[in-house]
Amino acid sequence: MTDAAQFRAQFPVCERFAYLNAGTEGPVPRAAAEAVRDRVQRDLDSGRAGRAYFDELIDLAGRSREAYARLLGASPDEVALTGSTTDGVNTVLGGLRFSPSDEILTSDEEHPGLLAPLRLARVRHGVNIRVVPFSALAGEVGPRTRLIACSHVSWANGKVADVPALVASGVPVLLDAAQALGAIPVDVHALGCDFYAASGQKWLCGPEGSGCLYVRPERLDEIEPPWPGYSTLSDHENILESGLAENAPRLDHGFPPALRSAWALASLQVLEAAGWDWVHQRAADLAAGLAAGLTERGLTVAPRGRSTLVSWSVRDPDQEVQRLADQGFVIRSVPIGGLLRAAVGAWSSEEELERLVAAAAG
Repeated sequence: MTDAAQFRAQFPVCERFAYLNAGTEGPVPRAAAEAVRDRVQRDLDSGRAGRAYFDELIDLAGRSREAYARLLGASPDEVALTGSTTDGVNTVLGGLRFSPSDEILTSDEEHPGLLAPLRLARVRHGVNIRVVPFSALAGEVGPRTRLIACSHVSWANGKVADVPALVASGVPVLLDAAQALGAIPVDVHALGCDFYAASGQKWLCGPEGSGCLYVRPERLDEIEPPWPGYSTLSDHENILESGLAENAPRLDHGFPPALRSAWALASLQVLEAAGWDWVHQRAADLAAGLAAGLTERGLTVAPRGRSTLVSWSVRDPDQEVQRLADQGFVIRSVPIGGLLRAAVGAWSSEEELERLVAAAAG
C-alpha cells in the first residue's frame, strides 16, 4: 500500500499551502522539475540538432503517449497528443462536418473551453447548439442531435455524467475530461464514448500546453485533421498527394516539444508508481469526507458525484477565496451559482481538510 505521507512529500508546494486547486493546475512533483532541468541541461550542452536528437524527442513523445493510453484504458494508436482539453475538443469539432440541420447537445454546466469551440461550430456551420440541464442530457436527445458534447465531470460541482445513458442514445459522444482523467477511474472502451479530450496540467500534474485526445477507431476517418502538419501525412516524399497517416497520432498537435514530454512523462510516472487505483480512491474518499464535514457545519454543498471536486455556496466567492488564502488554502471560485470549489487530490491530507472545514464555517 502506498504511504500517503511519502506520496505527499513528492509535491513540495504541499509543505507551504493546503493546495486544493488541481482542477485548475495540479501541483508539480519534484521528479518533474528534475526532468525539466535535466532536459534543458542536455540541450544546453549538446544542442538541438541531428537525427539522434529528433529520435530522442519522438521516443519521449511515444512514451508519454503510452502512459496516457494506459490511464485511458486505450491503445497508443487511439491517442493523439494535444496541448489542452480545448485543443482536443477543437480537433473533433473542427474536423467533423456539420450542416445547419444538425444539432449539438450540451449542458448548462460547461466550461468556456468547451463552449468556445461550440460557438465556432455554430458560426462556421450554422449548427444549432442546444443547452439543457447537465442531469437531463440523455433524455434530451432528439432526431436532429448529431453530437453530444459535455463534461465527464462537471467543473462547477463535481457531478459525474451518466455516460452509459448518453452512449445508449446512439448519438456520438464527446466528453470533456478536464476534471476526470487522473481524478477518477477512466476506461474509454468501457465507457463507450467516441471522443475523450483531456488536460495534462490539472490532475496529471503536467505542464501547461499538454493533453491528450482519445478517438474511437471507427470514428477516426470522420475527422479531417483541422491543423495538419508533418505527422498528419503518410507520404512525406509527396506531400500534396499524400493520404493521412494511420491511427489517432495523425491528430497530434505539431512536433512534440521535449520539455513538455519530459515533464508530462515524469509526472505520470510519479502517479503511476503510487498506483492509479490508490490515487483515485484516496482522492475521492478525502473529497467525500470534506463534503460531509462542510455539510455537518451547516454549509450548502452543491450536488456532486464520486469525484474530487467539492463546491459550496458562499455570499461573496472572491472575497472568501482571499480570506481562505490568507489562512493558507489555495482554492478558487466558480462563476456558476456563487460557488467556492476545492479540488482534492491524493496529495491532500486529512488534517488540512479538517482545517478547511473549520475555516470555511468560521
